[in-house]
Amino acid sequence: MSDPQPTSKSIASRHALRDVSAFRRTLLKWFAKNGADYPWRQTEDPYAILISEIMLQQTTIGSVIQNRRFERFLDTFPGLHSLAEALEPDLLRAWEGLGYYNRVRNLQRAAQTILAEHEGAFPATPEGLESLPGVGRYTAGAVASFAFNYPAPIVDANVSRLLSRLFDWREQIQTTGSQTRLWSWAGQLLDSEQPRSFNSALMELGQKFCTPRSPACPRCPVRDFCATREPEKLPFKKTRRAPVKVDEHVLFVQKRNGPVLLAQEEGTRRKGFWRLPERSHHQLADLPIVGTRQYGITHHKVTMHIYHCSPSHVPPPGKKTTEKFYSAREISDLPMPSPFRKAVQALLQA
Repeated sequence: MSDPQPTSKSIASRHALRDVSAFRRTLLKWFAKNGADYPWRQTEDPYAILISEIMLQQTTIGSVIQNRRFERFLDTFPGLHSLAEALEPDLLRAWEGLGYYNRVRNLQRAAQTILAEHEGAFPATPEGLESLPGVGRYTAGAVASFAFNYPAPIVDANVSRLLSRLFDWREQIQTTGSQTRLWSWAGQLLDSEQPRSFNSALMELGQKFCTPRSPACPRCPVRDFCATREPEKLPFKKTRRAPVKVDEHVLFVQKRNGPVLLAQEEGTRRKGFWRLPERSHHQLADLPIVGTRQYGITHHKVTMHIYHCSPSHVPPPGKKTTEKFYSAREISDLPMPSPFRKAVQALLQA
């Protein structure tokens, strides 16, 4: 039997949130006074807002704001045409440090689709936006509400956590039934007259107060509306699997006049990027180690072992790959995963 859709009446009877209007007023009043002035909140341009939303998928606000990544991307690709026509190396270099590089490839495909199928005009509804490559339900609702003030609910990780506590929801939130419930609650709570401000406020409430650990309940502006008395136990989630530990063995090969040997990535995850060449452990066992670095990537914890090798004794790669020497200046313009760029920079400065 399917889970019944909650109604405004069911919200009123189920929990402490009996006055939805009062909740909206309290939240919007707090946000009007305390809302953060993020750069993407300073515009209603759907292009800029779409970029910010794609950047913020699986990436923290701090990582996006750091080094002005959002502004720099817009400086490099100020509009649909520049993004649609960009060469992939330039696209990847502009996205470097944000990870999940298929996101920026989908951004480019979305720009191409808007130009080819929508005469350069952004769809203004969630349904239209969701037809674009790489745009799901949350992103469509976010762009519609933030750019066009369209009354579309949004449910991201912050909002899911907040709603599960607000309504004391004690089911695993990843299930279809729970997602249906959360989206329904988000739609019922939404202030249809001020969706842009309301959705921004709801997300920021989750970021600042309704945090995953040690939520700041005593300071929360809507604490009187919250049903749960055990916020740290919610939301219920499936147990995360432990990251898989991986060792990778790479070469640092530098000519006397400075150029460094790099290899081009061939896999789907980081295709087109340049990195230090990888070899098997037994090929490098007799070479000196000049550095060790650790980094994480999608359920994996990687330890990078870096070996020094002279240009005349480079072991052959185990598979066909493109390897070339590049100067420090050329390297600065190449797309390169952050762990490798940091390693190369440190070795060049040593």
